[in-house]
Amino acid sequence: MAVLNLIEAITHALDYEMGKDESVVVYGEDVGFEGGVFRATKGLQQKYGEKRVFDSILAESSIVGSGIGMAINGLRPVVEIQFSGFMFPGYNQIVTHAARMRNRSRGLYTVPMVIRMPYGGGVRALEHHSESLEVLFAHIPGLKVVIPSTPYDAKGLLLAAIRDPDPVIFLEPKRIYRAFKQEVPEEDYTIPIGKAKVVKSGSDLTVVTWGAMVRDTQKAIEIVEKEGFNIELIDLRTISPIDQETVVESVKKTGRFVVVHEAVSSYGPGAELISIINEKAFLHLEAPPTRVAPPDIIVPLPKGEHHYLPDVNHIAVALRQVLKF
Repeated sequence: MAVLNLIEAITHALDYEMGKDESVVVYGEDVGFEGGVFRATKGLQQKYGEKRVFDSILAESSIVGSGIGMAINGLRPVVEIQFSGFMFPGYNQIVTHAARMRNRSRGLYTVPMVIRMPYGGGVRALEHHSESLEVLFAHIPGLKVVIPSTPYDAKGLLLAAIRDPDPVIFLEPKRIYRAFKQEVPEEDYTIPIGKAKVVKSGSDLTVVTWGAMVRDTQKAIEIVEKEGFNIELIDLRTISPIDQETVVESVKKTGRFVVVHEAVSSYGPGAELISIINEKAFLHLEAPPTRVAPPDIIVPLPKGEHHYLPDVNHIAVALRQVLKF
């Protein structure tokens, strides 16, 4: 059993699958010789050679477009966009071709590719390095959107994504790349895409979150539970498709719902989750469903970032308000 942080678990998963499946190729900006800006692909080029792990040109449209062509023709590319905020030039290829190819060809072609992106704030970077853009992908039919919160989940979800017959957007919360370590099995295992994880059971309130916000939410729950409450925490893990059954059944049990995320508040994943709760568990609610999210502004420069992201105290206040409604 290896003890790995999140970035090491990603490297391990890529190494494992490349050793198992010769159709897997890995590339992106600085991914080859340097091992990526966060070193997620460190050592893979030396092990598997420049034909399977290589540097791309600095053009996201080319990175994604070439990956689509490879995937249609029998390979399983895992491409890296250096930061999620840089993906907009490649967004055309993702939406226009990757997401639609199965439907366009009536199932004749599929696009088994993974697009990896470090995402989210909290590392005191510039604006295009710190955004949470999961909803831009989750809104597009044909794409699956995955966000791990632990090293164990990172390996299991990445292996499942690589083996999936359709395109998967794999968003990696860089704030917790090296935040903590966890035991990760060295053998093969996958975590089903579309299945949430009940991190902690409870009876008074359901809280749903994902990515880096899981740890902050856990800390907030520990504070609030000292006041006599019992809170259920769900790590969504997959933004699309959403595990509606797990979330709805939890809310039917607790009668209260809070969602916490890094994406801006309006039109975000929280709005979709609240809509699901209102449609499928409305008669069980004892308080208004509530979202905890940043304001609708561009991510501030590093000096003001701590005012922007929800922190433990901010989350705890929202939990109390819903519990005491």
